[in-house]
Formats: sequence, structure tokens, C-alpha cells
Amino acid sequence: MVTKSANGLEANHFPFELDTNTGEFGTLRTHAAKANPIWRETASNDEALVIFKGLDAYVSPNWYPSKQETHQQVPTWNYQAVHVYGKIKFTEDSGHLRVMLELLTHAHEHKVQQASPWQMADAPPDYIDAMLKAIVGIEITITKILGKSKLSQNKHVQDRTNLAAELLRHGHTAIAEATPKSILTKE
Repeated sequence: MVTKSANGLEANHFPFELDTNTGEFGTLRTHAAKANPIWRETASNDEALVIFKGLDAYVSPNWYPSKQETHQQVPTWNYQAVHVYGKIKFTEDSGHLRVMLELLTHAHEHKVQQASPWQMADAPPDYIDAMLKAIVGIEITITKILGKSKLSQNKHVQDRTNLAAELLRHGHTAIAEATPKSILTKE
């Protein structure tokens, strides 16, 4: 997440949960330790940018058959990402924080501990209360979502087809499958 403070741009890494029922495009929620100055240095309602990195891979010019003919290819990096813009606000309300953390914990614990996921109720209540006092909630009301995709879509079909095969050969299965589906066709 990128925000602006008096010191300039600040970047922080947080796990987010998306609430699709709040706001026109949804709301992202997370939390930070109160020791993190983001909540003191970023004004409520300031714009924030959250970048979700998707597929990516290095692309060798040797993977394009047209390079053998023209020698007019260079290395590049193909990727997909989503940029989410929104208005940020902070909360110290313990009830709000408790619900936020229960949702985040539930989502992640069920991915790694399906048989017996950890729950906040597993810890002593006074310990959880102390932990809640040490964090601040962060909400970003989404105002704009942009998808970014660079999958050699400006290349000829033969180049993209061979590129997909090379990406697959190098273990980049998902981006190899996305490459031939890129929007533009150039012949």
C-alpha cells in the first residue's frame, strides 16, 4: 500500500480483506501496529494506492522466433497486476478491530488449518484485549480499480505462441496460459 505523508511517499505491506458490501466498489480492510507511523502521518480521507501483484516472468529475446530473422528484440518483463485506489481512514475502535481480525484470521486459518483453525477465542480474553490496543484498523473505500497487463500482446502470434511454450518450459504455467489470450493480435 502506498500513501503520502509529510516525508513523501510511504510503502507498507499488509494483508487485506475485501468487503464487497461496503462502498460503490468495495472496501479494503487491514490493520497495522500502532508503532507503525502510517496512522499518524497519513490524513484520513487521503488517497491510498494498493498494488496487488499477479503473474510475472522474465522474457528472453531469444524466445521470439522473429529475433532470429530481424535481431530486433530485447529482454523484457511480462506481468499482470491490479491497482486499487481509494480513500483511507483509521480506527482504534476495539469492537470494529475485533470483527476485522476475526474475518482476517478466519479466512487465512481455514486455508492452512482446515481441521482445527485457530480462533481468537483460543487465546485468553485479556491477551486479545491487550493486542487490540496495540493496533489500528485501516479501511480504504475503493474509488477506482485498474488492471495492468503486459503479456507481449504487441508481438506477432508466432512470437507469443513460442513465448508461451518457453514460459511453460521454465515453470511459469499461469502466465504461459495467459499469454496467448492477450487482447491484441498483430499479423
